[in-house]
Amino acid sequence: MEITPFRIEIPQDEVDDLRARVSNTRWPEEDLPGVGWSYGIPLTYLRPLAEYWADGFDWRAQETRINSFPQFTTEISGQRVHFLHVRSRKPDALPLLLIHGWPGSFVEFLNVIGPLSEDFHLVIPSLPGFGFSGPVRKTGWNVLRIAWAFAKLMEGLGYERYGTQGGDWGSGIAQEIGRVFPEQVVGVHVNMLQTFRPQGVNDLTPEELKALESLDRYQKELSGYMHVQRTRPRTLAYGLTDSPVGQLAWIAEKFHDWTDNEGMPEDAVDRDQMLTNVSVYWFTGTAGSSAALYKEQSASWGQQQPTTVPTGVAVFPHDLSAPVRSLAEKMIPTIVHWTEFDRGGHFAAMEEPDLLVQDIRKFFGSL
Repeated sequence: MEITPFRIEIPQDEVDDLRARVSNTRWPEEDLPGVGWSYGIPLTYLRPLAEYWADGFDWRAQETRINSFPQFTTEISGQRVHFLHVRSRKPDALPLLLIHGWPGSFVEFLNVIGPLSEDFHLVIPSLPGFGFSGPVRKTGWNVLRIAWAFAKLMEGLGYERYGTQGGDWGSGIAQEIGRVFPEQVVGVHVNMLQTFRPQGVNDLTPEELKALESLDRYQKELSGYMHVQRTRPRTLAYGLTDSPVGQLAWIAEKFHDWTDNEGMPEDAVDRDQMLTNVSVYWFTGTAGSSAALYKEQSASWGQQQPTTVPTGVAVFPHDLSAPVRSLAEKMIPTIVHWTEFDRGGHFAAMEEPDLLVQDIRKFFGSL
């Protein structure tokens, strides 16, 4: 496998184009009085954020920060794969594969690289179709195929035994690698796990029923993006690829809905890190190819088999839904570690990096 060093170097004319497009945005009508975020992302929040993105946000500083970490690209099954590879100073450190989801990117993990690299050799890829691994050139890049590709990446880097960790899509992919390649995977750690209301089960506690209510709300109110992306990702791509404000709104809304905040996403995550994440989608033009993962996976939705290796679960209370442990252990019998935190949400590596690092160390240390 040929591995090529990589640096992010967005041409200045593309940075200038972003600023021009934001300044020329045709804005919709004013917000309806008293509706807050219930109709979607408010104009009173998005417009100042977009103006800051164009005139206050320093992309070059973020680019320099990212380029301070070793980055590479390779080709697996005809698809370009971009990844960070940060080796620990400890030669015998356990390799750890960190896997992001949507609407995240490898940018999610920037705040945990330093502390985790004290104990792990870190490999942090961009999912095929996302960011600098995009766009995809062929159909078929579902969770299983990505799991296979990432296992091949670890093999190509010379890692025979390693751990996997992820949230969102990364959770499913991390588990799938453990299922398909159990001889290579020491353990799987996830910070998102969904459990579903079982048919004919009436012995759940009030706390467990309350946890399932969060999934009900997600399915009824917060999952519209998923249905669009799993049915018509190409149609969505035209608007998000042409309009930076459209791309910003599509992602920033999730940083409001899925985080532990007091009203604004910046209560939970650093604004510049969130905008760096959005900028990766914008500059690489991967709104459509990243959304296509939902389409590719839709045929096998809910059909994934459980991983057979030791599994650790970190539960952050303001994730898009809360799992029920008793149901999770029936779904994944190899769960050996379970931590419920009192704060944090979906983007754990950005919101509560110290808690996530602590839990990853504790889980893999116990193995």
